[in-house]
Amino acid sequence: MTYPEILEHIFQSYPMYHRIGSAAYKEGLENIEQLAKMAGHPEKKIKTIHIAGTNGKGSVAHLLASYFQELGLKTGLFTSPHLIDYRERIKINGKDISEEKVIAFFAKYQEKMAKISPSFFEMTTILALDTFAEENVDIAIIETGLGGRLDATNILSPTLSVITNISLEHTKMLGNTLSEIAYEKAGIIKENTPIVIGEFHPETFPIFEKTAKKKTHLCFYPKNIAAI
Repeated sequence: MTYPEILEHIFQSYPMYHRIGSAAYKEGLENIEQLAKMAGHPEKKIKTIHIAGTNGKGSVAHLLASYFQELGLKTGLFTSPHLIDYRERIKINGKDISEEKVIAFFAKYQEKMAKISPSFFEMTTILALDTFAEENVDIAIIETGLGGRLDATNILSPTLSVITNISLEHTKMLGNTLSEIAYEKAGIIKENTPIVIGEFHPETFPIFEKTAKKKTHLCFYPKNIAAI
């Protein structure tokens, strides 16, 4: 298929949250685990920084990518949504991946993915990870799509995890309170992996602190002067 034909296939065949809402959300990691196995576990071949949060995670992702590029490291960046072209979601050193990469990926995996029936985001996540592994990036900055604990990106074993500020969002899927949403975001906190909390909030911080104490000794956050 040509790139335009693949785009038409993507948007017609894979449930997309920005088009059909919560019906596109597939709870659980079973699909992404099958996709990762299909692609030879690319998530295990790269170093990553994993970012969750309600607001600011895209900005943090782009700032980190820019920083590592300035250091001379080959840097992958996975964010969403895109504005004009689908390939904007997956960048290497600030440039969208090529149309040829998308074509090659679908030529190789389309039949196998059809048997798994992933969502749009699950499929795009494995495309990003496969691309970063194939291109042998030094570091990949990965932004969650929705939540954290059950997000497709949570198959990562990152070098660093980051959670930006939390507010009410996607309450049908993530919970009706800040604490419930924080619990979902805290799902990206991993064993022996530093976690950076971007904003202190008295309702959400105890959730992050409790989770981090069980898994890692490192939990950094900026002090809220007004709360001291």
